[in-house]
Amino acid sequence: MTALTADATAEERRDAIAYATDQLRAFRDDGPICTALGTLARGMLPPLPGAVVALVITGVLLVAGLGEQNTPALFAPVVALLLTGPAATHPHNGRLDWLVPPIIRGIEYGYLAVLGFAQGVSAPLIYVLIGVLAYHHYDTVYRTRQRLWPQDWVFRAGLGWEGRMLIVAFVGLSGLLPFAYAALAAYLGVLFGCESVTTWARTGRGSGVIVDLEEEEA
Repeated sequence: MTALTADATAEERRDAIAYATDQLRAFRDDGPICTALGTLARGMLPPLPGAVVALVITGVLLVAGLGEQNTPALFAPVVALLLTGPAATHPHNGRLDWLVPPIIRGIEYGYLAVLGFAQGVSAPLIYVLIGVLAYHHYDTVYRTRQRLWPQDWVFRAGLGWEGRMLIVAFVGLSGLLPFAYAALAAYLGVLFGCESVTTWARTGRGSGVIVDLEEEEA
């Protein structure tokens, strides 16, 4: 009986670690570019140091680009991607690796807000885009707490945090940033909104039944 209990406890511990790892990876909201870089690195690079450095450098580039010459800020997504992307497939099992998703959220939200205001994008449009992203990330957190994992295609279709930042930076070179914010807000709003509503309807949220979509489809 004692051996069985010990085995059960060890199995529960492994399940808890795997669950936490899957959560943190989902919270990162990586897109196909980050995933590709992480695959190349084979999960060998620890995620926290790169994320911290990316946060600092992004802040410096944004400050340097607040004036009339905002070109430095447009390079921030590339820097953040190169520093954090290779760690995308790491298990995130370090003591402080839970800080990585909030740091990435700070980089993405901060970049979209500061660059948008610096280039004259209307405040409501900036708030709408960030609000859509915040809803998506909240929905992801709420789902994973119920072991209801978003499917991989959602992250790919949502472009990932790096894809969204790169698009904004590229369009910013042409001076059409308001168009990029409007297009992203509309596209992501429909994508995340419809997918979220469809998922909760399929899983019977009101009944209290929790269903893992990946197991269901398998």
